Amino acid sequence: MCGIVGYIGTQSATEILLSGLEKLEYRGYDSAGLATVCDGQIKSVRAKGKLHNLREKLVGVEMPANVGIGHTRWATHGKPEEYNAHPHTDDTGRVAVVQNGIVENYRELRKELESQGHKFVSDTDTEVIPHLIAAFLSNFTGQREAFFEAVRQTVNKLDGGFAIAVVCADYPNEIIVARQQAPISIGLGQGEFFCASDTPALVSHTQVVVSLDNGEIARLTPLGVEVYNFDGDRVNKLPRILNWSPTLVEKHIFKHFMLKEIHEQPNVVRSCLEAYINSDWDAMNSLVSPTNLKLSSSLYENLEQVEIFACGTSWHASLIGKYLLEQLAGISTTVNYASEARYAPSPLRKNTLLIGVTQSGETADTLAALAMEQQRRLDKPAEFESILLGITNRAESSLANLVNQIIDIRAGIEIGVAATKTFVAQVMAFYFLAIDLSWQRKYLSGERIAEIINGLQKIPAQMEQMLETQDSQIEDFAHQFNDTQDFIFVGRGINYPIALEGALKLKEISYVHAEGYPAGEMKHGPIALLDDKVPVVAIAMPGLVYEKVLSNAQEAKARDAQLIGVTPESTEADVFDNVLAVPAVDELLSPMLTVIPLQLLAYHIAAHRGLDVDQPRNLAKSVTVE
Repeated sequence: MCGIVGYIGTQSATEILLSGLEKLEYRGYDSAGLATVCDGQIKSVRAKGKLHNLREKLVGVEMPANVGIGHTRWATHGKPEEYNAHPHTDDTGRVAVVQNGIVENYRELRKELESQGHKFVSDTDTEVIPHLIAAFLSNFTGQREAFFEAVRQTVNKLDGGFAIAVVCADYPNEIIVARQQAPISIGLGQGEFFCASDTPALVSHTQVVVSLDNGEIARLTPLGVEVYNFDGDRVNKLPRILNWSPTLVEKHIFKHFMLKEIHEQPNVVRSCLEAYINSDWDAMNSLVSPTNLKLSSSLYENLEQVEIFACGTSWHASLIGKYLLEQLAGISTTVNYASEARYAPSPLRKNTLLIGVTQSGETADTLAALAMEQQRRLDKPAEFESILLGITNRAESSLANLVNQIIDIRAGIEIGVAATKTFVAQVMAFYFLAIDLSWQRKYLSGERIAEIINGLQKIPAQMEQMLETQDSQIEDFAHQFNDTQDFIFVGRGINYPIALEGALKLKEISYVHAEGYPAGEMKHGPIALLDDKVPVVAIAMPGLVYEKVLSNAQEAKARDAQLIGVTPESTEADVFDNVLAVPAVDELLSPMLTVIPLQLLAYHIAAHRGLDVDQPRNLAKSVTVE
């Protein structure tokens, strides 16, 4: 969740660290800090709150060092106060550490270190790390490898998931970085080297990166990078080339990244269609798959059910995926909150495809749930073998290393904490998977598959039309909700998850209490909440449940609730007080369009309230802690 950066080279480190942290602030913004090494001393500056507070604090401060580390924090242990901000140091101020993750055994380590005379000044788990390193360093006298060895011995004492970057005043030409379950990458420049917990911090400096795997530790010096495992054995790593342009992490004409990313959705869907729909396929061709997913046949052999693990917005995309897999491919599917599935796993079922869905590929709960499934299927008969598929926006992520194959959703960098374009890209991945499975199993006719594909190919233009006409309309409409405290979202069938997603977006960035319900469930309790102060957003698309949703909407209107319809313009005018119009499309495809006005509504309500849309309070983009 937290952002880590590091630099060693010939340039002044401070501005490089600050600009890198700006690219990572979506990972946490409770506090920030940096530490540089110069003239045999560590100079550390920290500030509570967002990164601009740190930048203001550094005005007029001389920090000419060429090596340093920086951090932006999402609080886990200890309040977001300056004394809990990273970097943390040992008693002497000779070792400084930044960390992402959680040290689960920090209490025992802290008690042991306190018994040896170490003094702690924060409430964090991280602070035990510099103290441990300092304790191990005291066992060495003048050895060139002492710093590296002290860090290596320290990480072997830590339980939990973490990534760290460390500097030491006595070793001014080194940064040591290590990874266990939390991501960190190293950027390779010309006579300079970088490290970061996510690649957006690197792309403006270099396109050549090396990502550490679990249980690896690296030494960065002005002369190069050496990678070892935690046992101290040298590891050969192949660098990869990033295909991202630095302009991808700029807002351009948009006020916020979230609005930019909402407007990028048509092109994201186009990219997915170009990558994964086979243009050579037609309804009469039974020999060629309609998709280019190129998934191994082992994922499909004897397949009886699908089990999906996800969190947050990815869980909502997975609920749509369940609907698609069951309706298009006839495969029984369950969707699990990854954070719950680990502690109450369902009985083992044979011939099951296990899918992990996470935009970052680093969501700790999802990775842990999949790893648990792998572990408990070991030594079982062949029909219980773990067959794993990942759906992610990061083809180089931990998820990609864990599963057999991935579907890369190709959404590009998403900076706004509230997911938008990655949500629609995840849903597109489920359309492709359901179509492929349907074709493999001959569940739908070729003609019906062709209809669905033709409908999907029209979605980008329909999205563009909606964005062109609705953005300003919804901006004006949102003004009336400046003081609204509660919202209800309802939908049925494939649009029930869109009701959940609309409510989540509003909660995340507007801090408005919002709930999503199946429309038919309102009368079983939630309708008691309704009065003229609680707007109800009803998603009503022509199809199987259209009339049912209209009837449920009338029940809300009868309780004086303001009724907002996400529906085609042709809907009877007297049903809704206001309409957020969407094109009339096949109900099966409608979530791709119905989500857009709800994203815009949440965005504009938050923007009108003057809230920080891209960095909402208490949240972070990549949830790498459990």
